[in-house]
Amino acid sequence: MKKRSSSCAAAVAMAAVFVLVVALYGTWDSRLSDRPDLKSDYRLLGRPLYKLDISWPKYTEHFTGQVFGVAVNHLAGVVYIAQRGDNVPKVLVFSTDGDFLQAWNTSTLEMPHGIFLANASTSPTVWITDVGNGPYGHTIKQYSPSGKLLQVLGTAGKAGSSLNPLQFDQPAEIFVHSSGDIYIVDGDGGLNNRLIKLSKDLQVQWMHGEKGSGLAQFYIPHSVAVDSFQRVWVADRGNKRIQVFNSMTGDWLGSWGSCFTEDAPYSVRQTPDQKYFVVVQLNTNQISLLEAPPVGVIGQCRVASVIQLAEDIKPHLVDLDLKTGALYVAEIGAQQAQKFTPFTLGGGFL
Repeated sequence: MKKRSSSCAAAVAMAAVFVLVVALYGTWDSRLSDRPDLKSDYRLLGRPLYKLDISWPKYTEHFTGQVFGVAVNHLAGVVYIAQRGDNVPKVLVFSTDGDFLQAWNTSTLEMPHGIFLANASTSPTVWITDVGNGPYGHTIKQYSPSGKLLQVLGTAGKAGSSLNPLQFDQPAEIFVHSSGDIYIVDGDGGLNNRLIKLSKDLQVQWMHGEKGSGLAQFYIPHSVAVDSFQRVWVADRGNKRIQVFNSMTGDWLGSWGSCFTEDAPYSVRQTPDQKYFVVVQLNTNQISLLEAPPVGVIGQCRVASVIQLAEDIKPHLVDLDLKTGALYVAEIGAQQAQKFTPFTLGGGFL
């Protein structure tokens, strides 16, 4: 009896160790889904900073197209998801708890690419870049939270050139700062390869618009974010690097390329605690957290943690909940969006 009791105690101890290892270092996880075709396998490499929330969303059958972008209103607890496809709603709206709220069956969107939630604390609106080649494409559109079209930047259906700042050619993403300033990367494979800063009344403040691999030149600028130290971070996809600029002057500050030898950066966002930049690499199916440099220093990029997704997930663009730190990922290959929550210790990141 004593021997059996000892064996049971040992088994319990081993199970506890296994659970602890899984919690700390991650594992392959195939538990998600009432749709078996949606892959959710992943593993954590390096420091464990995020874990998959397998309960979000509660129902996945609403994903009917290729999911390209995601935007979070942290105050309202709402997640906007942009998807593409024939006869599918172009925007799905979920709560941060995973409930499906509504779909936008708007005819004014052709091929949504980037999506951004602006002015969450005052008058929230949703900005979407449209890279379509039809009568509504090559534009950036502003919508109300319910999907009412409020404003269109660019000339719908007409691909522009670098000569006209507000004439876009497949604009990739928009970032609206709390000050009202607008940052646009224009050129998801089109002729333009530009980073543009606009004032809130749409006046050009500064612009970089030359194609190439030199300083302040771009080849397929794909994502843009602004940090709290007046720095603009651009995922320069075709050049496999991130370039950094002064948000006030447009001056070039530095570049990160050593972290992207295998695949290009597709998306860039900063975590709410300002410790990390979240960068997506689509072809290697990775989400990396890079250490954010202090003010005045760019230096070399350093990888703190990697979420390695399964093959063919194809993560594209991401956004973060500024209240909880939750990470939402738009996945083209898996045709879904997923939520990752931070490992916490005393209310903050590990």
